Amino acid sequence: MSYLIYLVEDEENLNQVLASYLEKEGWQVRCFSDGNAARAAIMEAPHLWILDIMLPHVDGYQLIREIKARQPHTPVIFISARDAELDRVIGLEMGSDDYLPKPFLPRELVIRAGKLLQRIYAATSPTAANQTAAALGRSVRMLPPYEIDEGSRMARIDGQKIELTTKEFDLLLLLSAHPGQALSREQILLRIWGEEYDGSDRVVDDLMRRLRKKLPKLRVESIYGYGYRLVER
Repeated sequence: MSYLIYLVEDEENLNQVLASYLEKEGWQVRCFSDGNAARAAIMEAPHLWILDIMLPHVDGYQLIREIKARQPHTPVIFISARDAELDRVIGLEMGSDDYLPKPFLPRELVIRAGKLLQRIYAATSPTAANQTAAALGRSVRMLPPYEIDEGSRMARIDGQKIELTTKEFDLLLLLSAHPGQALSREQILLRIWGEEYDGSDRVVDDLMRRLRKKLPKLRVESIYGYGYRLVER
């Protein structure tokens, strides 16, 4: 699949190098060098945003707020030369799907972007979605009073859409696929963040907190010192 990627980086040389590496994967890349130009393109809804945090006029934090407000399921990778741990935590809280501290190898960004795109879009392409639905006999999971539409990656209650970030929806989907099963934080980290993530497992608790806030009727038990379990009705 030819993905459309929007790259926002104000260092001209780095912008060009990263774009070149991404394009070698067969992806379409549109480059921006300042936040205002990127902000004007938010409604074009690319498959992936790669955002530098420090940008002229409008910074990466403001951009991700506006991106997630309009397209909550669109993935975002943050890149930054600032305080790595602080930016990583703030980025995750704001809905970023990955984070790379500068300096990094362009190939690492390509690998992370590829795995992120594969995880989010491969199973939701029309062909794959139809195959999945046929295999499972359905494409909608019911967790009363919630309805989870796997094909469109949407959660609803009484027909009303619930705005979830990419990782919030991934966690909801993971829980719904394993009702009654205890899932460790390590298992959730592996499924949601992937093998490359090397940060604290506290991000799982933060993600669960946000999911519970948006779906307060979701019955999820905390298992002390281990993880979480979706309670079967």
